Amino acid sequence: MKNKQVAPSLRFKKANGEDYPPWEQRELKECLSFMKDGTHGSHSDASVGPLLLSAKNIKDGRLIIEEGKERRICQNEFEKIHKNFHLQVNDILLTIVGTIGESTKLLNAAGITFQRSVAFLRTKDFIDPDYLNTYIKTEDFQGALAQRKSTSAQPGIYLGDLASISISFPSMENQKKIGLFFGRLDELITLHQRKVESVKKLKKSLLQKMFPKEGETVPAIRFPGFTDAWEQRAFGNIAIRLSSLSNKSDLPRVEYADIISGEGRLNKDIYAKERVKPGVEFKRGQVLYGKLRPYLQNWLLPTFSGIAVGDFWVLEPKKLDSQFLYYLIQAPTFSSISNLSVGTKMPRADWKLISQASFRVPSFSEEQQKIGRFLSDLDSLITLHQRKVETLKKLKKALLQRMFI
Repeated sequence: MKNKQVAPSLRFKKANGEDYPPWEQRELKECLSFMKDGTHGSHSDASVGPLLLSAKNIKDGRLIIEEGKERRICQNEFEKIHKNFHLQVNDILLTIVGTIGESTKLLNAAGITFQRSVAFLRTKDFIDPDYLNTYIKTEDFQGALAQRKSTSAQPGIYLGDLASISISFPSMENQKKIGLFFGRLDELITLHQRKVESVKKLKKSLLQKMFPKEGETVPAIRFPGFTDAWEQRAFGNIAIRLSSLSNKSDLPRVEYADIISGEGRLNKDIYAKERVKPGVEFKRGQVLYGKLRPYLQNWLLPTFSGIAVGDFWVLEPKKLDSQFLYYLIQAPTFSSISNLSVGTKMPRADWKLISQASFRVPSFSEEQQKIGRFLSDLDSLITLHQRKVETLKKLKKALLQRMFI
């Protein structure tokens, strides 16, 4: 049933400068030629065969398949699942159980199926698949999903409730322009996301190779001109744990929630926070290490003075380059020891164990500095691409609000 005609505040115009016709509104079920959820029940795992994916494989508009973690099923089970229907290229995949509202367009339908946590949407000829995939990400559509979400132990949305959601759409020519525009924007976001992931993988590999493995005296990779074996020193002899409490009102506070896990950068303006909580005072060049649940990787090399609030160690380098110390605490050897935690529900790294543990460090400060600067440059590159991703996502969000009803 057609509803009133509408138009967004920001829209494309025709080649001659005229406006496109007003938009229409219809329920989603009127815009689809096919709608079904994924397979129900349990399936036997197979080492080879078609992929059996779930909502976890759809994130940020992409179909993500991690090598070695994918689940496969037998060919005969796959054929039973698809006896009465077949996924097609351009079908829209929408997550409807657990994480609700993530979507992507299917680019390759061969040898792939999904569990019931994903719905398959196939558009009629007056709805462009790219347009629908983009429309799903608008606040209106996401809000309609939230309103219809069940409140059971595992959140979900029924297909009947999904089908009743109203969507707005323009002419097909206009839909294609919108779909193409946001498709290119998504490609740009994905490009920078992949660059972030690529540099992160490179950094992880180098952290394994630029620090000696257990029982070895030199790293697998080092800068030219350095050949001496690294010295073995107790951590307590290369880093002092500071514990001077302070409540100075002129210093910013750093808490666990302020640090992006694994990236060592702040996610907010800490100077804008209320400055009342006491903690351990730190200065530029001292290293903050989150001892609570060390696997969360909350660490920071601050470029300012402040107060560390909560379960942080504030580490003062002792005859050691501060950047080198910062990356030493990220290396696999330190990580393995720090995760031998005390406590069960709230595990914390054990300072007595850490301080007595021995680590290899370069004899020459020049080698320490080179390693620190090199890995710092990698972090800067990660941050650069991550900020581009964040900027593009903000732009996309703003355009989704203005270019749709």
